[in-house]
Parts: sequence; C-alpha cells; structure tokens
Amino acid sequence: MGYVDEDPILCEREGDVEIVSFNIPKRLNPLTAGLQQALRGRLAQLRKEGEAGTVRALVLTGAGKSFCVGADLSSMGPGGGDGSIGQRTADAMEALSNRLIEDLRGMPFPVVSAINGPAAGAGVGVALAADVVIAARSSYFYLPFMPRLGIVPDLGTTWFLERLVGRARAVGMSLLGERLSGEQATQWGLVWACVDDAELRAQAVSVAQRLARLPAHAAREIRAVYESAAGQPLVAQMRHEAQRQRELLDRPEFAEGVRAFLEKREPVFRKA
Repeated sequence: MGYVDEDPILCEREGDVEIVSFNIPKRLNPLTAGLQQALRGRLAQLRKEGEAGTVRALVLTGAGKSFCVGADLSSMGPGGGDGSIGQRTADAMEALSNRLIEDLRGMPFPVVSAINGPAAGAGVGVALAADVVIAARSSYFYLPFMPRLGIVPDLGTTWFLERLVGRARAVGMSLLGERLSGEQATQWGLVWACVDDAELRAQAVSVAQRLARLPAHAAREIRAVYESAAGQPLVAQMRHEAQRQRELLDRPEFAEGVRAFLEKREPVFRKA
C-alpha cells in the first residue's frame, strides 16, 4: 500500500508494521499544514487498525536526506490571514500541531522514530514523541528556536527534553542552538540507539517487529506508568505500580508469560 509521489506522506506495510515517511524531500520535510493533516488522517486510520490487531507497530521516518526540519517558515509571513503571526500560529498549534503529538503519544501500539538526517525545530518534538528513537550516524538534533528566531521550543520539545536529558542539557541545547549528533544523542540518553545510515531502516523495522510481538496493551501501560513516575514521589509511585499489577496480573497475557517461562519458549500474546 502506498501513496503517489506528490502526497506529503508515503505509507508502506511490512507484516503488521506500518512505515510512514514524510514526503517533501526537496524541502527537507517541513511540517506543512498539508503534511500534518495527512499524517493525522493516517494515524486515525491506523488507530482503528491497531485496536483491531491488524497493525502492531509504527515506524516514522523521512524521505530523502532529512527526518523533519520543523515549521514551514515560508508560510508564516505577514498577510497570511486575520490576526498577527503569533495569533495565527498559536491557533494552528492548538488545532493541528499539538494534536498531532497527542495522536502519536496515544497510539494503541508502539511508535519508532527513525531519524535519517536533521531533526530540527518542531521536528525534534515529533521525533521524541515516539516510544523508541533510533538515529542514523549522520543525523542530528537542532533547536534554532531561541538563538535564530527568539522563540521557545514547542510541540512538546521542552517536556521531552527535560525528562530525557535533564534540565542542564535541555536548557543548553535550547539557548546555544548547537547540533547534537546522533552518536552524542545516544550518549546523552536522548535516543535508544545510533546505527550506520545504510542500516537505519532495517534496524528500525526490526525493532518495530520486536515491539509488535509485545502484549497489545504494552505501549499504553508503559507510557502511563513512566509519566506517572515523573510527577510523584517514590512511595506514591510504588503504590501506583501495585495498583496496575492488581489488574495486569489477572490478564491472559501474564498467564501466557508464565506458561511460556515454564515451558522454556517465547510467549505468544494475543493481537488485540
């Protein structure tokens, strides 16, 4: 399954893994309104398929030499409609861009970002919205917001960065605007792995296929428990963990896991 070349996203299917590529390569894949609308539409379809068990993981990447360079600055000049640039942009973020990040974080299956070049500006927020991020060796993360434009990072970038690399590094990246290579991003704990460029797609799909074999509720439960951990003290979090185990230990996935352990085999979890 796929789209014609002029579509802003391309979609492929490998087994129960969907691969979605941003497809404006001549412009290094900016987040145009058309691209965001197309991606949100596709994610809505995939959510339904995920609930039915026909899609089990998603790989998000970019066509050409870039993952995503963020906002489409060419569309943000004066005279683009009613209100100021700030008003129009904030309204568009609330109506479209922020919801895209919410869509990615709310998918019923794991999401993998495969960073195949620059992830810049709001593209960093899109990349980090995934559950697992894999970077090509030539890739880099770049935050030009404040040093180049006098604005703050958006699309959840500040939320993700502080939790992943700590405030000192998050603030330094935001103020200095220095490129963070894929290798250094791995050292900092921003991404799961850094691989050779030629291996990126295969590695990302392989990881997605591993994730696709997890229990159907894996992504939602793991996201929720770590987001809870970020906002409360140890004793409260341990209580929360015990509450989740109260429900999860009675699910058929746990019973299958125990059987597989005793039978010395890999567990086989239901698809939906």
